[in-house]
Amino acid sequence: MKKLVFLGLFSAISMVATAQTTGANPDVTYTVKENRIFIGEDDVTDTLSLERKDAILAAHNEQEKQQLLQDAEKALEETKAQAEKEQKRLEKAHKKALKEQKKAEKALKKQEKAKKNYSKAKEKYEAATRKYNKLKKRGDLSPNDEAKWLDKMEKLKGKLDKATRKL
Repeated sequence: MKKLVFLGLFSAISMVATAQTTGANPDVTYTVKENRIFIGEDDVTDTLSLERKDAILAAHNEQEKQQLLQDAEKALEETKAQAEKEQKRLEKAHKKALKEQKKAEKALKKQEKAKKNYSKAKEKYEAATRKYNKLKKRGDLSPNDEAKWLDKMEKLKGKLDKATRKL
């Protein structure tokens, strides 16, 4: 909004300061500078009738209004384009942030699952080791049973190592 006001003010000042050509009479081209009317380089303000001066100045004022209106419309269009561009940039940033958030949540779930699997594998391995040692201490293991228990503990140890690597 500040840009629009500034642009309008700047345009108005620049138009007043510069010459304006007014075609109130199709045969003669009048130029208006600071409420003085010129034909070419000659000041004809005092030689014109009051009605003619008013008509020329009114045409000049109308041209200034049209130019200001065009400048304001152009500034409005530029502001709208910038706002749309900014909106798209913000939407893109929002989508990127959501994507990063989902990625982080997925990584967190994966980490939690790995911890859960590790603790479960560790628990099973320790329970199997305790039971094996208990049976071995009592002497309740036959050579076949001992081989089965060692094989079982080896598999559990492999699962524990795998879970450790995933952590």
